[in-house]
Amino acid sequence: MKQRILVIGTGFAGLWGALSAARQLDLQARDDIEVCVVAPKAELHVRPRFYEADVARMNASLDELFAVVGVRFVQGWVSSIDSVSQTVTYRDRHQAEQQLTYSRLILASGSQVNRPALNGIEHAFDVDSLQHAIDLERHLHGLSTLPDSPARNTVVVAGGGFTGIETATELPARLRAILGDGADIRVIVVDRGERIGASLGAQVAPIVAEASAQQGVTWRLGSSVSAVDAGGVTLASGERIDALTVIWTVGVHASPLTAQLPAERDAQGRLHVDRTLKVNGLNNLYAAGDTTFAAVDDHGNHAMMTCQHAIALGRSAGNNAAADLLGVAPIAYSQPKYVTCLDLGEWGALFTEGWERKVVLTGAEGKQLKMQINTGWIYPPAAVRETALAAADPLIPVVA
Repeated sequence: MKQRILVIGTGFAGLWGALSAARQLDLQARDDIEVCVVAPKAELHVRPRFYEADVARMNASLDELFAVVGVRFVQGWVSSIDSVSQTVTYRDRHQAEQQLTYSRLILASGSQVNRPALNGIEHAFDVDSLQHAIDLERHLHGLSTLPDSPARNTVVVAGGGFTGIETATELPARLRAILGDGADIRVIVVDRGERIGASLGAQVAPIVAEASAQQGVTWRLGSSVSAVDAGGVTLASGERIDALTVIWTVGVHASPLTAQLPAERDAQGRLHVDRTLKVNGLNNLYAAGDTTFAAVDDHGNHAMMTCQHAIALGRSAGNNAAADLLGVAPIAYSQPKYVTCLDLGEWGALFTEGWERKVVLTGAEGKQLKMQINTGWIYPPAAVRETALAAADPLIPVVA
C-alpha cells in the first residue's frame, strides 16, 4: 500500500500544502507516495473577500488543478484525528463514517469566528464562511422589501478589528445600492478600544477614522454588545441600538480539531510547531495556516491568521512533510516580510509594510493594489502542471 501525505482542508494553507508536497515528490521523481486532500468540497473559498458584494462567486474550483498535479481529493467532513494510529475519521457525502490512514498529516483546517454564549447571538450574522456571507447578502437584499425605518437602515458591526473595519466601510455603498440613495443609512461599529482602529497601530488608526467619517460609519468606543435580539442590540452601557442587521466579527479561534491532539496550543487554539512546522511532540504531524502558532522570524513575531501567512505556511508544511517522508533535508519556515492591505470602502484602501505597519499607500492607490490582491494574487495558479508546481516553491516570497 502506498504511503500517504494527507492534507485536511482546501483553504489557502491546505491548497498550497498539497501543491508543495506534490512538488517535492516530483523533484525526487517519486510516484509511490500519494498526496490526498480531504475536505467538504474541492474548492478554495476566498475568505478575505467575504465582506464584499456578490460573494457567491468568491470560490475557485480545485478539481482540475488537483488532477493535473496528481493530488487525490476525497470529499469528507473530518470528525477526529488519532495521532497514535495515524488515522483520520470523516463523514462522507452519504453521512457514512470512513477512515483514512496517513504517513504524514498536514492539518490545515482553518479557524472559526468566536461566537460567545451571549443572549441572542443566533440573531447575529458573520462573514466567516462562504455560506454565512451568502446568508448575510440575502438578508441585506431582503431589507428592500421592508418599510423604511431606522432599524431597517441600521447595521451594527460588533468588533473593530481588521474584518470589522473592512465589513463596516464596505456597507454604506452596498446598502445604498440595495435601499436607494435616499435611505438614511447608519453603520455603527461597537468596539472595546478607546480609539478607532486602535488594534491596528498609531499610523493606521487616524486613517481608519478619516475613512469612517467620510462614509458615515460611526463608532461606539470602549463598549461591547451584551445582548442581541431580532430588532437590535443592547450594549454593556445599557444603550439600545435598533438594527435589523447585526454582524459579529469579534475574534477567531483555530479549528476544533487542534484540541484533539496531545500538543501545546496558544490561547486561540493554534498548535505550537518547530521551524519546519512539525507539531511539537508529534513526529508525523504538521500544521499550517490558522491552526499554527509559528515564528516567522528570530525577533519574536508569529504568523497571523491571514492568507499571506497561510500560503507560505502551506508551502513550507507541504514541502517538509514530503521531505521528511523521503529523507530529504527540510527547510526552515521563515516569513520576515509582513504587509497589510486594508479595504476602506469607497474611500480607498490602506497598504502598510512591516510589523510596525508603516503606511505606504492610501486612498485610490491603495485600492488599486487591494483589487490586484483580491482578484488575482490570492487565487490558485492555472491548472498547468509545471506552472502549478513551480508556484508551490516554499522559497517564493508572499506579499499578499
